[in-house]
Amino acid sequence: MKRILLIRHCDATGQHKDSPLSKEGNVQAYELAKVVKQLSFPVDRIISSPYLRAKETIRPLASELEIEIEIDDRLKERTLSDEPIDDWFEILEESFHNYQFKLPGGESSKEAFNRANTVLEECLSNDQYDSTIIVTHGNLLALMLEKFQVDFGFHGWKALTNPDIFLVQRVGGEEVIERIWE
Repeated sequence: MKRILLIRHCDATGQHKDSPLSKEGNVQAYELAKVVKQLSFPVDRIISSPYLRAKETIRPLASELEIEIEIDDRLKERTLSDEPIDDWFEILEESFHNYQFKLPGGESSKEAFNRANTVLEECLSNDQYDSTIIVTHGNLLALMLEKFQVDFGFHGWKALTNPDIFLVQRVGGEEVIERIWE
């Protein structure tokens, strides 16, 4: 059975690509490793965003499983704008309702989804691996989850936690998602 674990990174000290995990985030990373190891299936592959907080989130599990972390730039967080945004929350909500909407220097939801979807499609069609972990960021994760649950959207994004884990399983030719982080 084909499985993908979609993981949002643990609590971090900031939003910059080089922001490390906070103290709490480091504890969460080890807890996340325990949760994944207790699943009823083994993990074959780990792919992560290049951002430090994503790599640090999965490092304890990768180390225990002795699996190399593959870094994939397509999993980096979506850029809303290259300029500071005062009303970023409203802008983000608009971007979930209008997939073409984007600010100067930013990326539309459609553009961000398209790059992330290439990773998903490669994982779903790759017969070499049965169970893959993908570690990314909240905005991109919400867009990826909409592929499998079309009503996930902005409200689903607001309900995400740091960290968060969703299991995508192919059952009878159809993908089904389940949130497994408590």
